[in-house]
Amino acid sequence: MGFILINIFFGIIIVVSLVILWFVWPPDSPWSPWWVVRTRQIREGLRIAKVTKKDIVYDLGSGDGRVPIIAAREFGGRGVGIEIDYIRHLTAWLKVRLYNLKDKVTLKRGNFFDYNISDATVVFVYLIPRVLEKLKPKVFRELKKGTKIISYKYKFEIREKDKLKLVRSDTKNQIHLYKIT
Repeated sequence: MGFILINIFFGIIIVVSLVILWFVWPPDSPWSPWWVVRTRQIREGLRIAKVTKKDIVYDLGSGDGRVPIIAAREFGGRGVGIEIDYIRHLTAWLKVRLYNLKDKVTLKRGNFFDYNISDATVVFVYLIPRVLEKLKPKVFRELKKGTKIISYKYKFEIREKDKLKLVRSDTKNQIHLYKIT
């Protein structure tokens, strides 16, 4: 009997550990771990980008949906979140319904590289430098001139041929605002 209880105990420990690990780095996401951006920094990024009700704000790797929800609730824009992880996508879906934002926020589950983002006027990203570099061809191909990109913490590496201009950096909040040129 003691052997069975020990096996059950260790089984529970393993399952709980895998769930916790899933929240830190989901197994189907080779792009970036899930790091939460503080609400204050999201607001500041959207403020610096001057988001209005005319904007469509995409969040690539949207996690629990904070960026599209804040863009819709506080700035009047439309929000679109793309998240690969099932649990975070479900959490965002529940929050959108709780805040009654179904008409202002769209959530997509999957890899953001597989979705067309050409209708975005503002894009929010919190991605590691390697992924930012991989994202550049998609951004240059799909986003229109004048589209703003808010990058939290990490900067895009800009080359002379890139159609991307750093407009402003807020070092206190680690917000970097770019514009497609």
